[in-house]
Amino acid sequence: MQKSTGNRDDSSGRARSWLTGLGTAYPRNLLTPEWLEQVADWFHDVKESEGLQQLLNVVSPKTGIETRAGVCEYGPNGFGTKTDPPTIAELDNFFRTEGVKLAVEACKAALSESGIGVDQVTHTVGVTCTNQGNPGYDLLVHQQLGLRSDVDRMLLHGVGCAGGLAILRAASQAVLAATARGKPARILGFACELSTPLLRRELADAAKSSARDVSIASVLFSDGAAAFVMTNDLGLEHSKPLLEVLNSASALIPQTLGHMGCYADLHGP
Repeated sequence: MQKSTGNRDDSSGRARSWLTGLGTAYPRNLLTPEWLEQVADWFHDVKESEGLQQLLNVVSPKTGIETRAGVCEYGPNGFGTKTDPPTIAELDNFFRTEGVKLAVEACKAALSESGIGVDQVTHTVGVTCTNQGNPGYDLLVHQQLGLRSDVDRMLLHGVGCAGGLAILRAASQAVLAATARGKPARILGFACELSTPLLRRELADAAKSSARDVSIASVLFSDGAAAFVMTNDLGLEHSKPLLEVLNSASALIPQTLGHMGCYADLHGP
């Protein structure tokens, strides 16, 4: 991508993809490393676990992270910190409430900056790796925003941490396709991840792991949502370009399949 200069003239005649609005949303709770240590102490004997000691005493301080935005409450009665860990059904329902709220907030911010009304959106592209329910959460975002029933919806699954880039690529491809048909494209893209509700699963895995094999997700990831609006030239009537997507590509790195994953069990991905 490159920053737009505001000049849309292009003598090559090529189709162009413009980002015209950006938005973010975060939950109100700020979770500290001390909170993580407290939760670990509630449910595990940290002194007896090589994995938890590595996670809390070695990895966490090295991240330099002082606070993370989280949907979970501090106390022992917050979601994910009660005596029993949340089930996969409870996690799904929680995401479809709290995650959708964040995604809608981010979308409204992106639409506001773009100057595009909800009735002008032609496509949506959504992504998440912390919810796998069907119909996808993008439909709930669609309904809460009040988008038209004929908006073209796309939801990406299975792309993990590459999701933010994947929706930019998918949106740009949709923009180019609309341009080839001579139609305006005003695409609303959004991503939402809720990582802290999965903390109990992460800590339980760390408690059973060696120092070498411990997952670092529970000390790195927070909760939040982000959104953008992307248009072609035909969809720029009410918007000013911020950035231009010049090109995109996707590649697989050999022998990395097991380096990062997200698999569902009774207590979450």
